[in-house]
Amino acid sequence: MSRNRHADLERLFDTGIVGILRGVPAEQTVDVAQALVDGGVDVIEVTADTDGALDTIARLDDAFDRSEALVGAGTVLDADTAGAALRAGASFVVTPSFDEEVVRTCNRYGAVVAPGVMTPTEAVEAYEAGADVLKIFPASTLGPGHIRSLKGPLEQLPLVPTGGVSLDNVEAFVEAGADAVGVGSGLVDGDAVANEEYDALTERAEAFRTAIEDVR
Repeated sequence: MSRNRHADLERLFDTGIVGILRGVPAEQTVDVAQALVDGGVDVIEVTADTDGALDTIARLDDAFDRSEALVGAGTVLDADTAGAALRAGASFVVTPSFDEEVVRTCNRYGAVVAPGVMTPTEAVEAYEAGADVLKIFPASTLGPGHIRSLKGPLEQLPLVPTGGVSLDNVEAFVEAGADAVGVGSGLVDGDAVANEEYDALTERAEAFRTAIEDVR
């Protein structure tokens, strides 16, 4: 998949939600991703700790045209993994922590990068190092108030809370200033995946998109 960093970043913000696929069986990944896309969630993250993650990224890259979905890699811990994910077709990279080499690698190849940060110092340092987006993690521990507090003095920083975002709190995070959210199990329900209930995933994706758009 070719990359256009500016357009990919705009796509992420417009959609407002990154659907995170963690531990989804390889043979179901295209169906699960299609279900999310059908529900309006067209930014899909495959976590690097999922078995066969690189093959899955390549499979999704082949299955979806850029106009249909943006595919990226998450839970990336080092530059080698970032590079491998980009070669497999990832258009963006998300990390749970800030690693300057990962940011540099993504900058080098024109890919959006979203390192995980918690404090104002981490956020500023990551942004100055070249991060496009700042993943505020773990959102479940920090809460919407943390987003509001960061946006006070640092309103220019694009924040994407991840880890614990659900239909019950997504509106609060967006109201607090989140530019988008990352959602895993709250969106990709394990039971629905196991039972191949793809319509349920589409309905949940639609519910998240509606909640975000209502606040915006």
